[in-house]
Amino acid sequence: MLTKVNITEKLRLFDDHFNPKIVGEVADCLVKLVKFQGEFVWHSHEMEDEMFLVLRGRFVMQLREGDVCLEEGEFLIVPRGVEHRPVAVEEVSLLLIEPKSTLNTGNVINEKTVSELQSI
Repeated sequence: MLTKVNITEKLRLFDDHFNPKIVGEVADCLVKLVKFQGEFVWHSHEMEDEMFLVLRGRFVMQLREGDVCLEEGEFLIVPRGVEHRPVAVEEVSLLLIEPKSTLNTGNVINEKTVSELQSI
């Protein structure tokens, strides 16, 4: 059965930061929504590429070779193995597309690691 997803409604369902929520699946990837503010942890993903699409707000993806500033409607694909850290001065809402195996903190395990994702 096909299911229509309203992103605006889904974003209203949560307020926590750095805790991705599953809103769909495509092939072997999950479609996730996440909100965050502040600095995340430097990390990389050995086996997974990640796509970050800005829905609301803006943020900077810090990379060791230089920062990438992202505005609403823009996206960035971070290739596997590239160390990165998202930073947002004000709250930002993103849509992520990542392989199902992707752990939000990649090669780092800390208090921001979410090992079991919630579907909304």
